[in-house]
Amino acid sequence: MLRENLSKGFERAILHLDLDAFFASVECLRNRALKDKPLLIGGTSGRGVVASCSYEARRYGIHAAMPMKMALRLCPDAIVLRGDMEVYTKVSKLITEIVSSEVPLFEKASIDEFYADLSGMDRYHGCWKWSQELRQKIIRESGLPISIGLSINKLVSKVGAGEAKPNGAQLVESGTEKAFLGPLPVRKLPAVGKVTTKKLQLMGVQTVHTLSEIPPRLLEREFGKMGYALWQKANGIDRSLVVPHTEQKSMSTERTFQVDTINMRQLKGVLTNMLTRLAFDLRHKKQLTSCVTVKIRYTDFNTYTKQRKVAYTANESILLEQVLGLFEQLYQRRQLIRLVGIRFSGLVHGHTQMHLFDDSTKDHQLQQAMDRVRGRFGTQLIGRGSSFY
Repeated sequence: MLRENLSKGFERAILHLDLDAFFASVECLRNRALKDKPLLIGGTSGRGVVASCSYEARRYGIHAAMPMKMALRLCPDAIVLRGDMEVYTKVSKLITEIVSSEVPLFEKASIDEFYADLSGMDRYHGCWKWSQELRQKIIRESGLPISIGLSINKLVSKVGAGEAKPNGAQLVESGTEKAFLGPLPVRKLPAVGKVTTKKLQLMGVQTVHTLSEIPPRLLEREFGKMGYALWQKANGIDRSLVVPHTEQKSMSTERTFQVDTINMRQLKGVLTNMLTRLAFDLRHKKQLTSCVTVKIRYTDFNTYTKQRKVAYTANESILLEQVLGLFEQLYQRRQLIRLVGIRFSGLVHGHTQMHLFDDSTKDHQLQQAMDRVRGRFGTQLIGRGSSFY
């Protein structure tokens, strides 16, 4: 049980819930014949990418974001399904309802991950006992496997849930965070990707313990602002709060021209630039859209909109194609245009990988690289060629 001094507000009790191999688990629930089989969810074309895979497939070295061709070379007998985001979203809402009915303060981090702040509950029920009961209720009512981690902060709880997989539970007692994290490879820390891991390994840093012993100033010299964040993670320090769950229904952006225009190159350039920023925000918030709307207002203030349903995605190329197509259908009067706008609706929570049903590996890698630049230097610095006019 977590030892807390809640009356003085020194420590918290944070629970992380993570549904195991979510897409694959849902498919196995829908079709019992898939259970215990190597199962791949993702793009079925020659350029497709694995969005999710069962633990049976992972034993062959397969992982999310791997090209489907490579995955099938590793496991030729794997079963491949394209996936159904509408079904996954419905199941995610069911889990959300269960968590919401039991937890007073929770955050939905993605379609298959939750954080819950249980601080203060220890006085009445015991956080660890209560967490295990919640896990069993989710398994019982959804039929899906789920792993949990409980500690004093979100970082350690997330790592704990990861270490408990598949379908397990991990308690990290207050005061044992560094001892728990220390033996783990640095790649197990959240948001420490391949590039950072490789650089740390070149520095001779293999484990979290070694990373925790490096002076913060040295890490800042090597990694910039990210260096101090790395030191904090390695030392199990995380003061971020559990953000109360709310469902955002839509996001939009508009541009009113100083001078009304009929310049098609300018209009498409503005739409491309707007779409680029909006799609970046969508991915940054770990969301997907299922409906795209384009809006135009003519010089006489008459306003028209046209929308189109799409498969759940945050893919910039797919969304841009839809936006430009809708604009060409919508712009019929050949009058000067005063305003253009774009709106995404039908939003759901989802990892960036969830749009990989339609991505090629190169498209995905390019989008990730552009997002890293935008995240560091702003969305103005980099864009598609058509957005510069």
